[in-house]
Parts: sequence; structure tokens; C-alpha cells
Amino acid sequence: MPRKTLKQWLPTPSRIRAIDSLRVLGDWIYQPNLWHINRFSASMAFFVGVFVAFLPVPGQMLVAAVLAVLLRCNLPMSVALVWITNPVTMPAVFYLSYRVGALLIDAPVHVLEFELSLGWITDRIEMIWKPLLVGSLLCGLLFGSLGYTAVNLLWRWRVGHHWRKRQARRKARAQTPTPAPDAESAPAQGVQRAAPDTARPTRKA
Repeated sequence: MPRKTLKQWLPTPSRIRAIDSLRVLGDWIYQPNLWHINRFSASMAFFVGVFVAFLPVPGQMLVAAVLAVLLRCNLPMSVALVWITNPVTMPAVFYLSYRVGALLIDAPVHVLEFELSLGWITDRIEMIWKPLLVGSLLCGLLFGSLGYTAVNLLWRWRVGHHWRKRQARRKARAQTPTPAPDAESAPAQGVQRAAPDTARPTRKA
């Protein structure tokens, strides 16, 4: 899994520490292991973030941060993933959870016109809270587990892929023949240097 890409995508430590709802955790969010990215911390953070994103509760970022501290996974990733449910996706996500929960507990399905307002929630909560809660827990566990498994498998594949590429490069270097030395630059071997022709001086009679 590309750590550099994840670090660019994740919120910075200063941004996380500036969130008011997370200040109740105190010094817990300063622990180095909550900011480290490895296979376990990334895959578990995906599970935490996706699971909490399906919970119909306020303060999802705080819930995700607490679970990240307890499970020792990446805190910024856990907090960022709760935004899977946002004002655009929330109606579809919670309606899916409601239908799944109603199917499981055999509750009647009411036609709902979802509104993102406190008045709508208080008016409908008595009618839908049980199937919504059951469906949210089940969908959160299901999609969170799928995210955990997908990140785990992707991380292993990338590690194996890079390892095979390194092995191939080493093998290619080992099989590359060493070029023969240039004949002009190679020193002449086996050629004896001729002795200078020096004539002996003749003795006078």
C-alpha cells in the first residue's frame, strides 16, 4: 500500500488535533503508534471508519477516534472514513440500513421521505429506531469487514509485487555478462621488453 499516497490523502496531525470533539481524548491522540501506517493499522482503520460511518449516532468522529485508540490503529484514517456518510450520502446509507434491519427483524417497512433535520429525526425515531439500529450494526460490520479484508489483501499483493520486482532486477544483474577489457587499454602480457642495444667499449691495444 503506498504510504506516501495515504499520507497525502489523510488529514494532517495539526488538523486532527484542532477538532474540538477530539480534545476530550487529551494526550491519547499524541501517541506515535496512532499515526503510523502499516498493514494492520491501515486495514483496521478501514474497518473502524466504515463501521462507525454506518452508525446513526452523533459524534461519529469521536467514536472512531476512541475505537482507534482502543484498537491501536491509524487514527487519522479512522476519523476521515466516517465522512462516507455526509449530507449527500446519508439518506441512501441510512435507508439501506433501515431496510436491512426491517428485513431481519420482520418489521413493517414505512415509506420515508428522508430529511436531514432534528425535527424529522425526533418525529420518526420511535417508528424506525429498532430496524435502523439493527441494520446499521449489520451493514457496518459487513462493509467494515470487507474494507479490512480488501486493504489487507491489497497491502500483501503490493509487498509481494515489489519483492518480485527486486528479485527480478537482482537476477538480471547477475546474468548480465561482464564486458571484456579493451585490447588497446589492456597491458601487453608475455611480451618481454627489448634490452637497449649498448655496445661494449673496445679496449685499446
